Amino acid sequence: MADRTTDGRLTDALMAVLAGLAATAGSFALAGWSRDAFVVAPVDARIVQLTPGPIVAVAIEELGAAGHILHITLALAVVVGGLGLATAAAVAVGRRVGGPPLALALSGLLVFAGLYLPTGALQPAILGTLSAMVVVGVYAAALDPRMRADADEYMPDDAARRQTLGLALGTVAYAGIGAALGSRRESVDPTEPLDSAQRRAAEDRIAEAEALSFESETLGGMVTPNADFYETDIATFDPDVAPSTWELRVTGSVDREVSMDYYDLTGMEPEHRFVTLRCVGEDLNGHKLDNALWTGVPIREFLDRAGPSPECGCVKVYAADGYYQVFPLAVMETAFLAYGMNGQRLPLSHGKPARLLVPGHWGEINVKWVTEIELIDEEQLGYWEERGWHGTGPVNTVAKLYDEGITVNDDGTVELVGHAYAGLRGIDRVEVSTDGGDTWHDAELTDPLPDEDVWRMYRYEFQGDGEHEVVVRATDGTGALQPREQASPYPNGASGWVSKRIEV
Repeated sequence: MADRTTDGRLTDALMAVLAGLAATAGSFALAGWSRDAFVVAPVDARIVQLTPGPIVAVAIEELGAAGHILHITLALAVVVGGLGLATAAAVAVGRRVGGPPLALALSGLLVFAGLYLPTGALQPAILGTLSAMVVVGVYAAALDPRMRADADEYMPDDAARRQTLGLALGTVAYAGIGAALGSRRESVDPTEPLDSAQRRAAEDRIAEAEALSFESETLGGMVTPNADFYETDIATFDPDVAPSTWELRVTGSVDREVSMDYYDLTGMEPEHRFVTLRCVGEDLNGHKLDNALWTGVPIREFLDRAGPSPECGCVKVYAADGYYQVFPLAVMETAFLAYGMNGQRLPLSHGKPARLLVPGHWGEINVKWVTEIELIDEEQLGYWEERGWHGTGPVNTVAKLYDEGITVNDDGTVELVGHAYAGLRGIDRVEVSTDGGDTWHDAELTDPLPDEDVWRMYRYEFQGDGEHEVVVRATDGTGALQPREQASPYPNGASGWVSKRIEV
């Protein structure tokens, strides 16, 4: 026979978990994945901020995109556990002093404080509080005999077990409904085209690039669609900054501070630039390398208005999600503030209303959701540099060999189509070996686009029979051959030749 006290504690723990789950689900049902309204968001941000750099490096290398799932799961556990402990404490007090009414009132007060204070979102906090109070009320009034009799022991009978099971199933079902409702409230980013003249100009340039692409049924061409472009940022919850309230400020060591709103930005003469981005944390043959046409204006126009002081040598750029990056001032000569992507308004996940693009650098330093540009007199470390990663500076040369770009035909011919990238250095040559690197052959390259920081596609066909060790390597525009030795992403980005075994 189970120990009576142990049974009571286990049931209390179950109630606490269910109450915390119900409160979180109620909050999510109305808030969705809102950074400003869902209680898990600030907890998740705090976990990301406090995680030591070496752990972040291991998570990025070993888990990749799953690292986001890990820290959001941890944040959910912290919130559910914290709210559950609050209700458990309320029930314990009610058991000793005032019975179910006090337990219910106290749990409501504690849960509301836990939901409202971190976010200031009233409606999600109210629904989450009511959800938790239902669980606590049912438990305290109907399932816990210690609330109805002056007893220190608790031994549930079969009826009580069935009722407890019913409460658990009901709470789980409610959590599922809350998750479904909250997911539907997730910030839907509707397609918003640029104005007609800008859209036509963007579409013409995209058509020009696509005409150069090598055809492949499964591999993308020269331009990555918005929905397929990789996304990497420091937290799960993207800041949703309305264009109508957005403001960019230029501050620090300047003759005068400058500010501009979204309508000032979009009213300036636009430029349309192809810029390729590669994530510093991706594997050597990873899929975090994409290219898009960005619409915006040069950063130097804002800096010239502000008048940097002669002593100023660096620029610190801040984002609405708490991210920041530091650059040498000279880098800003080619930097770009984009508000459009592939003929559409910039999507939320890519930095809406505006993001920074710095040609030739790793994707990590192209700050999204830009809010402030501060000119500083001394060099500082950026967000990822403080965590041990490579900061500003040129990307590594790479030639990719994706499965999607390999076609084995019935006649034994094998066609390889892929992308190669070297930042501002450009790609001058891609070579393919089908015997593990003993002999090399030049692949065909697409014509280069006039923009400086853009990938090129390559194509190579060979007659296959049996197994082949296929290797690809690229030479950049300076004549430097991509290094052979493979290196992991941390801290300077992945490098090396990519190889695959192909059976014909």
